[in-house]
Amino acid sequence: MNRRELLTILAAAPLLHAEPASRPVRLGGPIFLKSDDPAALAEEHRRLGYSAAYCPSVSVGETEKIRAIRDAFTARNVVIAEVGAWKNMLDPDTAVRQANLAYVTERMALADAVGARCCVDIAGSFNATYWYGMHPENLSKRFLDATVANCRAVIDSVKPTRTRFTIEMMPWSLPDTPDAYLELIRAVDRPAFGVHLDVCNVVNSPARFYGNKAVIEECFRKLGPWIVSCHAKDLAWVPEYNVHFAEVVPGRGEIDYAAYLRELSRLRVDAPLMLEHLKSAAEYDEARAYIQKVAAHNGITFA
Repeated sequence: MNRRELLTILAAAPLLHAEPASRPVRLGGPIFLKSDDPAALAEEHRRLGYSAAYCPSVSVGETEKIRAIRDAFTARNVVIAEVGAWKNMLDPDTAVRQANLAYVTERMALADAVGARCCVDIAGSFNATYWYGMHPENLSKRFLDATVANCRAVIDSVKPTRTRFTIEMMPWSLPDTPDAYLELIRAVDRPAFGVHLDVCNVVNSPARFYGNKAVIEECFRKLGPWIVSCHAKDLAWVPEYNVHFAEVVPGRGEIDYAAYLRELSRLRVDAPLMLEHLKSAAEYDEARAYIQKVAAHNGITFA
């Protein structure tokens, strides 16, 4: 993608984005059914009101199982939202970094085989202790250049036809804003590169916390044409002597879910909204009920 092509897409984005809020939203999350039967797993998602799923446990070499998952979930109108590839592609240890990149590439191949909307990872970190941790160079050009090289390597190795490779935004690493993600899209320059949006990860200051509705709208306005999947969480401000936002069950925090759902319903594609990071089935039930309630109050339906 050259600069002119990117600017053309960005110019069209407001028109593409301004569709009526009429598309049903695909909600999904983890399930707690213990089964290896793809049909039973797909049915459990529908029982819970989900039309999107995390990829069931399967390896890229299990061709028949992959086909069975794809067929069973398609039959119940449940899309595979994402294949997680949670490894540090920027680990300071060369051997670890290479092994991690190989793992991410394998997960990308699985995502394409199973027909997932995306394979998702974070860019990583130069932190030697925590794979997602803070480091002064995580906001540097060196970090950006290394991330671009990694994204290209994964995409060019797999040559996907059905999925996108995505990098989740982080509060302390690039990309940390919609504009930073646009820069990454331009630099990666691959049609198979997309956006996985986690709104909570972009809320990293008091101004963004109180103005999260505007943050959400900015994310969709600027990144909408590339968004293929999203995460659903909530944030509460915990009283401390420095700023501390804690992830909580949706409905217990301050994220504007009316705005989040409204923007999702306006996308050209039905990007799934996936609940994550909760502690129990009961918490997922609470979160799902809250999101469904907000949707109902705003005239938004689910697939």
